[in-house]
Amino acid sequence: MATRRGSGLAAVVLRRLLAVPLVLLALATCVFAAMRLIPGAPAAALAASGSTGLTTEQIAQNEQRIAEALGLDRPWYAQYLDYLGDVARLDLGTSFFGGNSVVGLLAASLPATIELTVAAMLVAVLIGGATGLVAAVRKDTWVDAAVRAVGTVSFSLPWFALGVLGIVVFGVQLGWLPVLGRLPNSLDYVPTTNLVLLDAILQDRPELVGPWLAHLVLPATTLALSMAGYITRIVRASVLEVLGDDFVRTARMKGLSEGGILRRHVLRNSALPIVTVLGLQFGSLLGGAVITEAVFSYPGVGGLLVSGVNQRDYPVVQGAALAIAVLFTLVNLAVDLGYLLLDPRLRKL
Repeated sequence: MATRRGSGLAAVVLRRLLAVPLVLLALATCVFAAMRLIPGAPAAALAASGSTGLTTEQIAQNEQRIAEALGLDRPWYAQYLDYLGDVARLDLGTSFFGGNSVVGLLAASLPATIELTVAAMLVAVLIGGATGLVAAVRKDTWVDAAVRAVGTVSFSLPWFALGVLGIVVFGVQLGWLPVLGRLPNSLDYVPTTNLVLLDAILQDRPELVGPWLAHLVLPATTLALSMAGYITRIVRASVLEVLGDDFVRTARMKGLSEGGILRRHVLRNSALPIVTVLGLQFGSLLGGAVITEAVFSYPGVGGLLVSGVNQRDYPVVQGAALAIAVLFTLVNLAVDLGYLLLDPRLRKL
């Protein structure tokens, strides 16, 4: 029986893994097309950047030479096939502006985005889980009404508005928290993994942790507050549904305390929809990180993406979007596996 369950789980995992390349191909195609449809060309931007003292004809000649050098004068389908071939070889190219390897740029920026997103998710789960549980237990009381009202307001506010509000109140007016960057410029930090907390442990530098956390508080909380409102609603609804089940009434009739019922029956059985929502919302947090990083000048992949779009730096935008998509897909895959482990009935579907 155990072998049969294991093979069923393996088949589900295999189906999920086979879908990953198709998702990434669709994403890569959309980003490739979008970058070539938006106005502006990288060759024109590069030619204009060094155009001081040149005539219009000379600038046009430079633009043509740059387009030829970058392969942008070739038909779009030839560029597209070359791009897919490079991605298949894990070659994301080099930036048009500066000539840096896109893989190197992602290696420098992606850890910061992962730190920000994970921190925001933890804060959102702690706040949303606690408030959702309290609202469900105190259903139809003023506590329930207040929690739902605050959750609705926080969920409705856009990320950039929360970010600007946090900067004005806690950064400018109160001066409690730094509002820009990831670490103080005065701090000597040579990354090992570029994950600051892990580097602080590996390099035995506990003095990194305090400034890092101080810089992380505002952007992470900005991302988390909006998500926490949504999680509150999901947790409240899920817990209320389980509290109405027969086995909960049976537990009460047996004299089990409310705390014991919550710990032993409600939390586990209400976890399935919550896990699914968390996986989906991780993608939203990645999207929100792009905006939040721009507001706080946070050096993550979101800032890299925005900069690439502004400059029409095709390799950077395509590489950054693909990296975010891979991260999102892996998280969704992990959520699917967690869902299957929590509910064995789904392995038969």
